[in-house]
Amino acid sequence: MRLAIVLGASIAGVAVLASLGAGAARSPVIVVDPGHDAYANLATEPIGPGASFRKIKDGGGTRGVVSGLPEAVLNLRVALRLRALLEGAGVRVVMTRTATEGTSMGNIARARIANRVHAALFLRIHADGSVDPRTRGTHTLYPAFRNGWTDDIYAASKRAATIVQSEEVRALGFPDAGLQERTDYTGFNWSNVPAILVEMGFMTNPTEDRLLATAVYEQRAAVGLCRGTLRFLRRSDVRCG
Repeated sequence: MRLAIVLGASIAGVAVLASLGAGAARSPVIVVDPGHDAYANLATEPIGPGASFRKIKDGGGTRGVVSGLPEAVLNLRVALRLRALLEGAGVRVVMTRTATEGTSMGNIARARIANRVHAALFLRIHADGSVDPRTRGTHTLYPAFRNGWTDDIYAASKRAATIVQSEEVRALGFPDAGLQERTDYTGFNWSNVPAILVEMGFMTNPTEDRLLATAVYEQRAAVGLCRGTLRFLRRSDVRCG
């Protein structure tokens, strides 16, 4: 018998569902978060619990300089491929969204999805943009240490970022732009579980944009994320492909 659990009812008009089987207690949950959505959300939210400083919920993401592909669409394409790979490896996956069709829910809502299911990892998938079209590379962000906000997830998040970054660079072959700690990411500061944000490449760079817009590189990106996630879970990554 399978039990469907509704997480937080409806967020931005979309019900987020997770199906938990009989082996739920033995199988980790990964929350896969395809960044952004069809429309930006310029409402504001506190940057962390109890904070007076507020940031907009979602600026809307970037767009391919050659392909014209919206970042939100690319993020979801890779996320859906990743879900299939992880589920094939026996890992349960919860998606923060499965369509690109509404206003972004914002970052507190995304973090709360991961918190509710006690995710082993809150994996946020993005692509980057720059005013300089020569800027290239894959980089991964993780929460900086802050007492009361991220002190309990800092070490595991940094470990996840290190592993996933290595595998994503290997899969895509883009320059290694390294790791970055961030104090100002709302989704990190509200997360109670290990969290990272992977910037697969720069959609404002013609070379990386052309490649990321292809099915081959979408799959490469998903394979790298899968391998990194399973290595973080201390599982074999053979089934990622």
